[in-house]
Order: sequence, then C-alpha cells, then structure tokens
Amino acid sequence: MNIRPVAFDHPDAVKLNDEVQAEYHERYGDGGDATVLEPSDFQRPRGVYLIAYDELDRPVATGGWRSQDDDGEGHEDGDAELKRMFVIREMRGRGLARRMLTALEEDAREAGRVRMVLETGTEQPEAIALYTSSGYAPCTKFGYYREYENSRCYAKPLGA
Repeated sequence: MNIRPVAFDHPDAVKLNDEVQAEYHERYGDGGDATVLEPSDFQRPRGVYLIAYDELDRPVATGGWRSQDDDGEGHEDGDAELKRMFVIREMRGRGLARRMLTALEEDAREAGRVRMVLETGTEQPEAIALYTSSGYAPCTKFGYYREYENSRCYAKPLGA
C-alpha cells in the first residue's frame, strides 16, 4: 500500500467520499454524514487527508484529520478530529484501516495535536472495534451528531 496526502477535493477523494456517504446512508437511512467539511480543513498544518492506493494505483482507503479547539460543542484545545475513515468493501479485513489510523495519529502528533477524537455510530460496530482496540475510550460527545442517541464519540491521547 502506498499512503499519500491528497486534497480533500481531489477526484480520488471525492470518489471515495461518495462511496462512504452511500454506505452511511445504507446503515443509517439518513442520506449520509451531514457534517460540513471543507478542503481547507485538511490543509497542513491544520490537518491532512490521506488515501491508500493499491499496487495498481487504485484508491482503496481514506481518512483525514482536522484541527479542533474548544468550540463549545465538546472539542478541547489541541484536538485532531478524525474524519472519513473508509476502506472499500473488497479490501476490508487486510489491516488497511489500522494502518491508515496509525498514519493519521502520527501526522497529527507531528503537527502538535494532543488528542485524537472521532465520532461514529452504533451501526458501525467494526469501526467501534477498531477504535477501542487501538486505545480509544468513550469521551464527551461533540460536533454535529452530539445530540443523536446512536452517536458514539471516542478519544485517545496522542502523547509524545
């Protein structure tokens, strides 16, 4: 796998974002994630957006982080918010999500962020399993879905 940074509005990022939105709709029946994201959210040093490419240079996994600070919606100063973690169906079960998560954590740590946070939902048990097995613990709900019953928020200190 070749993991490299791309712009959030890069054609491969748009393609994978469309796929993840369709999957969110399948699981939740709500048209996909309504969280507003801008390409500038993922520009260094305030964030990054990564795509993993296979040996044929096909985009197969994605994920990004964006800086967040205390905003009255549950974020804390120094947060890096994980967004759009996704692996295409035919590539699941190969450890790509864990590799992407590790790369994102390292990047956020290098950027000076102190905590990685994420929001997922009860209809994504495999995501919850990935995060909890990677050292994430439940935290105060934050962001767009903080009032939703099926929303789950997790955090992990990034340390030095």
